[in-house]
Amino acid sequence: MPCALCGDIIPTEVVRCPACGAWARRRDFRAVGVAVFMLLGFNAFVALGSGLSLLRFSEPLRTATRGTYEAAATEKALAPYTELFTISAIMAGVTGILYLTWLWRAYGQSPGPHQYHRAWVLLGWFTPVVNLWLPARTVYEVWVNSGRYRTAQRQAVGAVVTAWWVCLLLGVLLAYAFAHGSVDTLADARFDVHVGVAAAACQSLAASLCMAAVFQITRLQTAPGELARGRA
Repeated sequence: MPCALCGDIIPTEVVRCPACGAWARRRDFRAVGVAVFMLLGFNAFVALGSGLSLLRFSEPLRTATRGTYEAAATEKALAPYTELFTISAIMAGVTGILYLTWLWRAYGQSPGPHQYHRAWVLLGWFTPVVNLWLPARTVYEVWVNSGRYRTAQRQAVGAVVTAWWVCLLLGVLLAYAFAHGSVDTLADARFDVHVGVAAAACQSLAASLCMAAVFQITRLQTAPGELARGRA
């Protein structure tokens, strides 16, 4: 069968193209991409719902006064949202495991050149300090190496990846701040709710941008016609 990346003939007894190293069995890779895409969509939907619900919760706080505000009642009302962020984190962890499986395959199928060893696809997420920037760099390299992009297109890809990574980091930090926020006073409660809304918005946007990256990279690596247009 012909290779979808370089067009060379791949013998039936091998799983990689002898010329470029691309995987010959692409249906399994596409299935993983679709699964990651759907899970990311579910995460984005849950985060968006959390943010909208918190916005509705902020309405009574906006009209409340110091005399009518009850810290204990507010803390009790906000407790389910804290638990919801915890559940979202667990869902993100499950999605992340499948996402790393997809990224490992995508890295192996992208023709390169790659600045970092393939092992950093996994290690980059768990190594302190390095995990603040290397995962985004890895995704960017896989994306631009999967198709022949012009300078302006590379910059657009870089902007999408950077926005995704910034939203992801902010979503994690803001969710932590929301869970450990204070509601002792009315001003503290209003601020904590706003932090929760911002956390949900960042998480939803991060999941949506990640969906775009997964879709484009999977499309480039599995559709020969699309790949050819991307290299034009």
